[in-house]
Amino acid sequence: MFRRLALALALAFSFGSQALAAPEPQAHDFAIRDFRFRTGERLPELKLRYYTLGQPRRDASGEIVNAVMVLHGTGGSGRQFLSAQFADVLFAPGGLLDPAKYYVILPDNIGHGASSKPSDGLRMRFPKYDYADMVEAQHRLVTEGLGVKRLRLIMGTSMGCMHAFMWGEMWPDGAKALMPLACLPVEIAGRNRLWRKMAVDGIQADPAWRGGDYRAQPEQGLRTAQSLLILAGAAPINMQETLPTRAAVDAWAEKEVPARIARGDANDLIYQLEASRTYDPSKDLEKITAPVTWINSADDLINPPELGIAEREAKRLRNGRYLLIPAGPLTRGHGTHTWAALWKDELAALLERSER
Repeated sequence: MFRRLALALALAFSFGSQALAAPEPQAHDFAIRDFRFRTGERLPELKLRYYTLGQPRRDASGEIVNAVMVLHGTGGSGRQFLSAQFADVLFAPGGLLDPAKYYVILPDNIGHGASSKPSDGLRMRFPKYDYADMVEAQHRLVTEGLGVKRLRLIMGTSMGCMHAFMWGEMWPDGAKALMPLACLPVEIAGRNRLWRKMAVDGIQADPAWRGGDYRAQPEQGLRTAQSLLILAGAAPINMQETLPTRAAVDAWAEKEVPARIARGDANDLIYQLEASRTYDPSKDLEKITAPVTWINSADDLINPPELGIAEREAKRLRNGRYLLIPAGPLTRGHGTHTWAALWKDELAALLERSER
């Protein structure tokens, strides 16, 4: 069975790489006045940057019926979905989410990208947001900012995967279909919590951090954090093939780690990692009524299949399908969520079974 699936994945990957290029998105900002966080803290104005592809289409009653929202992971941005392995498979002409048919919404979540975040100036005085705040802001963007009462699809990767589960519980009629990719719908504990805590502790232990009021980025702390992030997201088979010698690994690390440090901000990263502290949708999974296709990959260190959590929790979904992609040379560990050729057939099936 696994050999047949591996062949199918290889063919899908090959065909996906030949797709036409996706169009460029439009960038927009949505401002929420006096946003109140779950901690009781407030921001006079919360800015959400988002990107769109395509145009809204309305039914006879005037309701938008073709809106799709795709949610990024920790440290990411809506623009990450413009990478060839995602956009040129799904958003290109003829793709499953072709902007000629769908109105695609790609938000930068709170604390990420060009949305409001600690590095804008408040540093560690920025409100201590969590996933519930992020999902509330997404909902207000969709409903108040864009006038969408019901999304055709919510797709989310990693942190966005967790947000998709939260959407399904908080607003059961908020989307016709959910596609969470690379997460578990339980409290973040065990090794998953440990590496996050170690990354935050590494930054805060750097004397240059200065309680968040650093004069220059705390490079040693960021080196610790980024090294952990790389290992957490790594794909062992792919890395062994692409970095087959000690020299190749050393050369890659000497280039990649400093590049990631240069792109990051220490306070932003602390907030991004700590935002998961209150996440735990496990108590209310039965509230999710929308069709769900949930996909993890077998080489995902962050969501290891040997825990058996996904198989257990998937049974509680009323209209859910769970799939574990076997590890192989085409999977990318935790990052398999962004290689759309590996799971696009499952997306096609979800769109078909949720059309009503």
